[in-house]
This record gives sequence, structure tokens and C-alpha cells, in this order.
Amino acid sequence: MIRIRLARVGKKGHPSYRIVVADVTAPRDGSYLEWIGNYDPMADPPSVTLKEERAAHWLKMGARPSDAVSRILDKNGLMERTLTYKTRTRGEPEEAPEAGAATAVAEAPADATPAEEPAAEEEAPAEEEASEE
Repeated sequence: MIRIRLARVGKKGHPSYRIVVADVTAPRDGSYLEWIGNYDPMADPPSVTLKEERAAHWLKMGARPSDAVSRILDKNGLMERTLTYKTRTRGEPEEAPEAGAATAVAEAPADATPAEEPAAEEEAPAEEEASEE
């Protein structure tokens, strides 16, 4: 499995991070597949440089960002633009809303009644027949 995560670089007391694409089993500061950006938390405000097209490519290929990297990508708006990426909530993948679902509701006629109401009307005459007997 491939992860997009931070690899620490910089001096003691002044951390700086590389945003890298690495295998899950690789150590934090070990080998990585590609270097796609930098993150400097000591700057005010924290500075981020990111190769957005490469990050989008890896997300489409199925790479999962770490929590910190997903916040960085969210701030850049990359998570919203990458449609194939699905966030996990409580262990289950979040389903993307379908484009046709909103239009189907909007196209329904205003005078249409829900399917539950006719079923209730059919039961009412049956009860009247039973009371007459």
C-alpha cells in the first residue's frame, strides 16, 4: 500500500518536512518513491509548496494520505478536486454524491404524491368493508 506522508528534515529544534510518496513499510525518514512537496511548520503562517499535479496523480492511483498530509491537501483544495479519493469515516468509505440524484429530485413534478400515500388509501376501504359485515 502506498502512503503520502511527511518525512522530517532540518536541524534539531527547527523541523522541516518533505511531503513524500512512500510504501507503508518504509521507515519515516527512509526511502520513498517520489518527493512531491515541502512543509515548514516554523514559518508564520506555515508554508507549503506542493506539486499539485503529482499529488493528484498519486491520489488517483490509490495512495492514502496521512492525517497531517490530508489536512495540508485539504487547505490547498486538492482533496475536493480529486474525485476518486474517498475519505474514511469510522472504518467505512464515504460515498460520493451522485450527480443525477439531485437532478432527479428537482425534475419530479410538484403535484406527484409519495408512494406511501396510495397504499394507505387502499387499506381504508378494506377496513370499511370489514366493519359493514
